[in-house]
Amino acid sequence: MRLVILGGPGAGKGTQAELLCSTLSIPLLALGDILREAIADETDLGKLAVSYVETGELVPDATIVQFIRRRLLLWDVFNGWVLEGYPRTAFQGEELDFLLSDLAQHLDWAIWLKVPNEVLLSRSSERDRSDDSPEILQRRLDLFYEQTLPILDYYEYRNKLLIINGDQSPEQVQQDILKVVNN
Repeated sequence: MRLVILGGPGAGKGTQAELLCSTLSIPLLALGDILREAIADETDLGKLAVSYVETGELVPDATIVQFIRRRLLLWDVFNGWVLEGYPRTAFQGEELDFLLSDLAQHLDWAIWLKVPNEVLLSRSSERDRSDDSPEILQRRLDLFYEQTLPILDYYEYRNKLLIINGDQSPEQVQQDILKVVNN
């Protein structure tokens, strides 16, 4: 099973991705965590990404695609994966499809965690992360609406989009996801 989790900042992508990975026994590819770790470790990728992450901007596509390619070549993703934090734009969705095709893999589902804007803001402000200041949160939400929402059309056109109500308990969201992906 190869899944992408989509949703705004605070939609529960990380929580749902972790639960899915545990339930399906596949690895989690959480781009945000990997970027934060690369920044903390001052790797080449971290040095390229730090200024973007600190200002709430998206890391350039070429950098991310290169990283995703390297990650998808590792042995542990052979039986599937859950990708969280990427793709964020329709262009990135297309790039991911090209990359998967090159690697003889395919995406099963893009899961959209649909959550109202006020809930996204509320949830995000409760987290204790350095990139969750009010200004950066608002910038991330603005970018999300401007750049990320068109990806829904991209996946819907390809019959790969699952829309899940993310404004309910994590357990209920997980049950709703599993009901659909296991059919």
